[in-house]
Amino acid sequence: MGASFLTRQGYEKLRDELGRLKERRGQLAVEIGEAREKGDLKENAEYHAAKEEQAKVQQRMNDLEQKLRSAQIIDEKNVQAGEIRIGATAHLKNMKTGEDVVYTLVDAAEADFSKGWISVQSPVAQALLGHKEGETVTVRLAAGPVQYEVSRVTRLN
Repeated sequence: MGASFLTRQGYEKLRDELGRLKERRGQLAVEIGEAREKGDLKENAEYHAAKEEQAKVQQRMNDLEQKLRSAQIIDEKNVQAGEIRIGATAHLKNMKTGEDVVYTLVDAAEADFSKGWISVQSPVAQALLGHKEGETVTVRLAAGPVQYEVSRVTRLN
């Protein structure tokens, strides 16, 4: 797994999630201990459910720890103005419909389509990367190509 590029806000969000998972892991250890005391583990649904959840929690913790270890914090002040890069917000106009759309390019861990934050690995972001204000970009989507004019590029707040 390569480096992830996170905003300070995204880094803190992942750290908070890791803290909650560590608490949950402790709760699960208690639940597993209590279930174990009830006897025959082969037929103990509580024990097996807790063990299964424990494995999922541990896997997510491992993923988060790896991502946080390799994270590079994006200093929004250093994102070059006017050019679409990770950490930048692209203000686009659909050339066919005239509709305005706004996308902020972030690491996959921070992607949140409801906020307009898209993964830098997504096809849309890949098409936009490196383009500047005033340029026309063709984004190839499943429904067909869409042309956007880059009206403005800003940094994350």
